[in-house]
Amino acid sequence: MKIGLITPEPGHPLLADTTALLAPEHEVEALDPAALEDVPLPLAEVYLLKSRTPHALGLARDLERRGAAVVNSVSATALCQDRTAMAELALRAGLPFAATRTHDSLGTWAAGARPDAPVVVKSRYSRRGDLVARVDDAARLRELAREWPHEPVVVQEYAPNSGWDHKLWAIGDQVFSALRRSELSPGGRGPTRPLPLAELPSGWADLVREVGAVFALDVYGVDVIDTGGGTPLIVDINAFPGIRGQAGAPEALAALALRRAAGRHRGRRSDLA
Repeated sequence: MKIGLITPEPGHPLLADTTALLAPEHEVEALDPAALEDVPLPLAEVYLLKSRTPHALGLARDLERRGAAVVNSVSATALCQDRTAMAELALRAGLPFAATRTHDSLGTWAAGARPDAPVVVKSRYSRRGDLVARVDDAARLRELAREWPHEPVVVQEYAPNSGWDHKLWAIGDQVFSALRRSELSPGGRGPTRPLPLAELPSGWADLVREVGAVFALDVYGVDVIDTGGGTPLIVDINAFPGIRGQAGAPEALAALALRRAAGRHRGRRSDLA
């Protein structure tokens, strides 16, 4: 089988370990979307889309149009970049997602806003280095508005919690978990700590799988906070996150890639029959 990696960082630990598992019996090719010329590529059986840049999405979209299987799909990946669309779909599906308001410009909204309770302000469009901040008062809001005056943002009420984010990831049906000190906590983001899946509150692993079904994702992350007594609140969903340091993750990704590749291969044979 031929498996393509759409990424500028094929040395990322998850991808490197997955490649090491696949390479003895399969061809694995890394494609840096920013470095490729605009020429058709021979199709692989499956592509793993581990990048969210416009170049990467454009390349993956072209491959999909030519009939390639891409994990995750371009549409699912793009949906997770728009936090407004993400919240709308999650809430419509009945997922316990944070209530979300959208403002076209942080500066314009801040000019008239008077927050009377803590809120979380995030860039509407998720990307590296985007805005994620807790706002407790008008002074902090004005400070952010000076730094990000034209930024489209979403606003969520701050839900009291322990200060630890539950970082939950899925590769196919397999769920992985860890704890990370929230970047919104007084001390800022801290290191990731192991969290055995058995120690998750009841039903949380199934909630992660439900997110995958709703968003049509195969490899994804779900950020959840415990608002008390094991009650989950989803605050973000990410397509193809890093999933670092999780035992079994490279094996799960390699198996997923081969399943999708085999399905595509059977489909090609049927088309030729």
